[in-house]
Amino acid sequence: MTHTDASAGLDPVHPLPAPAPPAGGLTAAEVAERVAAGRVNDVPVRSSRSVADIVRANVFTRFNAIIGVLWLIMLCVAPIQDSLFGFVILANTGIGIVQEWRAKKTLDSLAVIGEVRPTVRRDGAAVQIGTSEIVLDDVIEIGPGDKAVVDGVWVEADSLEVDESLLTGEADPVVKRPGDPVLSGSFVVAGGGAFRATKVGREAYAAQLAEEASRFTLVHSELRSGISTILKYVTWMMVPAALGLIVTQLVVESRDLRDSVARTVGGIVPMVPEGLVLLASVAFAIGVVRLGRKQCLVQELPAIEGLARVDTVCLDKTGTLTEGGMDVTELRVLDGYEEDHVRQVLSALGESDPRPNASLRAIIDAYPDDSEEWRCTESLPFSSARKYSGATLSEGDGESGTWLLGAPDVLLADDAPALGETERLNEEGLRVLLLARASRELGDPEVARGAEPAALVVLEQRLRPDAADTLRYFAEQNVRAKVISGDNAVSVGAVADKLGLSGTVVDARRIPAEREGMAQALEEGTVFGRVTPRQKRDMVGALQSRGHTVAMTGDGVNDVLALKDADIGVAMGSGSEATRAVAQIVLLNNSFATLPSVVAEGRRVIGNITRVATLFLVKTVYSVLLAVLVVCTRVEYPFLPRHLTLLSTLTIGVPAFFLALAPNKERARPHFVRRVMRYAVPGGVVAAAATFTTYLIAGDHYHGEDALDAETSAATLTLFLVSMWVLAIIARPYTWWRVLLVAAMGGAFLLVLVVPWLQEFFALRLVGMEMPWLAVGIAVVAAVALEVLWRWVDRRFPDQDRRDGAAGAYRTST
Repeated sequence: MTHTDASAGLDPVHPLPAPAPPAGGLTAAEVAERVAAGRVNDVPVRSSRSVADIVRANVFTRFNAIIGVLWLIMLCVAPIQDSLFGFVILANTGIGIVQEWRAKKTLDSLAVIGEVRPTVRRDGAAVQIGTSEIVLDDVIEIGPGDKAVVDGVWVEADSLEVDESLLTGEADPVVKRPGDPVLSGSFVVAGGGAFRATKVGREAYAAQLAEEASRFTLVHSELRSGISTILKYVTWMMVPAALGLIVTQLVVESRDLRDSVARTVGGIVPMVPEGLVLLASVAFAIGVVRLGRKQCLVQELPAIEGLARVDTVCLDKTGTLTEGGMDVTELRVLDGYEEDHVRQVLSALGESDPRPNASLRAIIDAYPDDSEEWRCTESLPFSSARKYSGATLSEGDGESGTWLLGAPDVLLADDAPALGETERLNEEGLRVLLLARASRELGDPEVARGAEPAALVVLEQRLRPDAADTLRYFAEQNVRAKVISGDNAVSVGAVADKLGLSGTVVDARRIPAEREGMAQALEEGTVFGRVTPRQKRDMVGALQSRGHTVAMTGDGVNDVLALKDADIGVAMGSGSEATRAVAQIVLLNNSFATLPSVVAEGRRVIGNITRVATLFLVKTVYSVLLAVLVVCTRVEYPFLPRHLTLLSTLTIGVPAFFLALAPNKERARPHFVRRVMRYAVPGGVVAAAATFTTYLIAGDHYHGEDALDAETSAATLTLFLVSMWVLAIIARPYTWWRVLLVAAMGGAFLLVLVVPWLQEFFALRLVGMEMPWLAVGIAVVAAVALEVLWRWVDRRFPDQDRRDGAAGAYRTST
């Protein structure tokens, strides 16, 4: 069989060191010599970006630059109360840095807990060390599920098969022999061996893989990209509006320069929704900290959001629904064989595999090798692709034979009598292995053909105690669960049924290979057995072709390809290193019950950011429209920066912080930008129209030196009340703390209006009775218009919402 060898691309500039150390490994002196020479695997920190990167990302932003320049201007030309917006930005940026730094610490500590410890040979003994302690020429032992962490060359190979799909895309395992090169990132699927490290540290491909696969990142998510899109459009609107405002206030209006500058800045600052980006970062960072406390390692931050959007979760039975361990419950010897003889064969088979899987481990525990009459002359490790293992055993009397141990429906013909008994046992949820004697040589590609059945080994799997509740949670959240396993379909179906997961059971060998047929079978079925590793990968692709967002869980090497291609890969901490390397989420406590927490955290982040985004963008829309109206009518801009700082703090900043961190079980919905802008635009238009109407009426009503302050105060009252109504809508459905939050914000504004020194500080003074009550009346009309408009928007797009799996932001809030 010909395979593509990923090692063909080894850099010829770096020849392999010579002479090679012995297979027994390096001595302590040789290790010390290499460490002193710097030939150590000093890979970069794998889990997060540096503190400097965090500070830079939070401080040096486009909008911080705009706000910073405006703040410096205001510090020069206006009282300190008109510069409060700058201090708010400093506080918000500081909060963002602190929260992300806490997330970094959590992620770093969890990465250390979940880090693999390779087995190397030092002074003739096998010891486990940290990845960063490997030195050049170390001899590293490796077995099924282990990933090569540095580049090297094989010095030992025992029926060794290596998967290089992460490097080449080729799914078929590659047979390796001593002398063949190995690239980091490949992993063993069968057999075992040892290789000598030839490239370590940053020279090895592993360093690049680890840094890319485990980077703390805030990109590549619909939420983040949606916010970026919104900010891009805001910038386009803000630039001409700001330029027009500057010209109008400084050139057209012949007023005091300082006051004109202050009002110009007051018109530009609220156009910037800088807090939205910061709040999203803080919400994600807090999510990492919360999940970290539950021993959940989030290797890519958007995975929190991604799992919340998942509508189909594919579960591997072994290690996910069941615990890794198994117990032999019965041995059924078939005609022509004696039980003692069969027990001895099973013992010898167990002894022949240096790295037994869970099934063989149960057999070893049940039938320990206490005889020296058997000797293994050749072995064939278990492979998930062929579904069996084997060995050529030499008995004490000199007679030898080839024995196979694996899936009965793979080793036997369809009409074999033993299959009937196997099916009955599978229906009870038991796992059955067949011990068969082969008539062909072990190296024969068709060694299983004509094998003679000797015994059925019945094993019972240990169900995870939390699996049933977790499956029930997914069902309640309308997330479909698909059990995809390499085991017998009937047996897997019985296990699923015990856990309360009902549905059609399908043998994957009968599923069409073409994508459309496979997708249809996946839509109709729930439990799939006898799935090959390649089929698992194809199944994920078939589900994605139907528009599903797919999560895949697993812990074995046969899950790696599917985990890699799924939208979200979830690996168990006790699983193989290969699965942990490609998964976005690692459950370090091996608890399937942690998944609902991840889903809930993602939903909290997405749902709450969608809520508060409406608050921020309503402000942006009415700020731009007010600037346009001022430019068109050539009047003084209604507000000083202190007014809008007060309004933004009470109706957006403080409420948004609490709303963004509140519990939210709402299912994540697609099309973030469209859904938010659908409500932000009419909300901003109503707020701007009501505020400007009050301002113009007040301009005709008041006369004299203090007329501008009175006009501004009336317009501020209207804008505050309309913004409070927007907040009241967004805060629905009401709970006691939401009602208290809205009431507290209203009470704080009332306090400003009645306390003399606060009136003076914020330049708010309501004059007379007629105009303030008219301002209230206009705000009431605007509130009614908001209710009507948002309800109309909700009715206008019902079909689209259902097609998206989304109700509008207004519907979800009410």
